[in-house]
Amino acid sequence: MRTDGSLLKLSDLIQQRSTKNGDLTESTAALRGDVDALAQRDDGSTEAEDQKLGALEEVAGTRKLTGQALTVTLNDAPPNAQAAPGYPEPQANDLVIHQQDLQAVVNALWKGGAKGIQVMDQRLISTSAVRCVGNTLILQGRVYSPPYRITAVGDRSALQKALDDSVAVQNYQLYVKAYGLGWKVDEREAVTLPGYSGTVDLHYAKPVQ
Repeated sequence: MRTDGSLLKLSDLIQQRSTKNGDLTESTAALRGDVDALAQRDDGSTEAEDQKLGALEEVAGTRKLTGQALTVTLNDAPPNAQAAPGYPEPQANDLVIHQQDLQAVVNALWKGGAKGIQVMDQRLISTSAVRCVGNTLILQGRVYSPPYRITAVGDRSALQKALDDSVAVQNYQLYVKAYGLGWKVDEREAVTLPGYSGTVDLHYAKPVQ
């Protein structure tokens, strides 16, 4: 069932924190850039070690990534949306993007071999969680409103096939057809995803030894 229940009550509080978290993210990114610059001046590492570190940073999502990409845009239905012939009249929850819709796209793109994914203006890493409260997206302490843009760098044919094959994405497409939810896929020749710049501390998990 497409519903968010009592989570709607959290929307106001989360919106208040979003701007502050955005400022903190920018400050963290600037400090991390300073630290990286100092470390690269004379870290005593070999070329092979630097290459290994670079590869690990790319996998972790903390390094910029450039390549061909797909951008998927999801949007709420128009305010005056009506049901297409043969479909029941929509309820309010039928006309907005939900958490499972965003997760379906992100999961399909990872399955399609995406080398990196950006949601809105933020790079995803292994601990990123896509969450929605009402019809707003909460990502790494920031709040966003639709339309939602998800960009994945990788083999565009494989990414498109993964979207087409996803049962969850196919379910979303039913609502696109029935009620006019937004769905657009754009092929892009050269996209640069930013490196993740937030904290990577684990609060609810422990690294494997």
